[in-house]
Amino acid sequence: MLTGSMKAQDTQKKEVTDTVKEFFKAFHAQDTVALRAFAYGYVELQSIAKDKTGATQLHNETYETFVKSIGSIPDNVTFEERILNYDIRVDGDMANAWTPYEFYLNGEFSHCGVNSFQFLKTEEGWKIIYLVDTRRRESCK
Repeated sequence: MLTGSMKAQDTQKKEVTDTVKEFFKAFHAQDTVALRAFAYGYVELQSIAKDKTGATQLHNETYETFVKSIGSIPDNVTFEERILNYDIRVDGDMANAWTPYEFYLNGEFSHCGVNSFQFLKTEEGWKIIYLVDTRRRESCK
């Protein structure tokens, strides 16, 4: 039998998972209004990838720049980020969602990696406070 705190933990994990799913619905719909609503104020995004020489690079971007770039994708370009798994950790009002993914551009595989969302629990629900991802083309399956 689950104790009250374990049930609460399960409920919170489901809330975080649902928030990530809703984020990606807005992402795929290019709904910039909805995407902005997921952020808690100023949010920094980072991406880790290798450049053409194989050197690891860290790319920084504001959440607002990210939202604008998603909104500006032309209608003739299709994109899909397929989340493969949800590993959710919650401690009080902080949560992490570790979500391995595969990314497709115009129906063709582009890259894979992992998103790591950091969330803050607010009265309006879970809000993104930090987001970092990895991007690679090898070792994806």
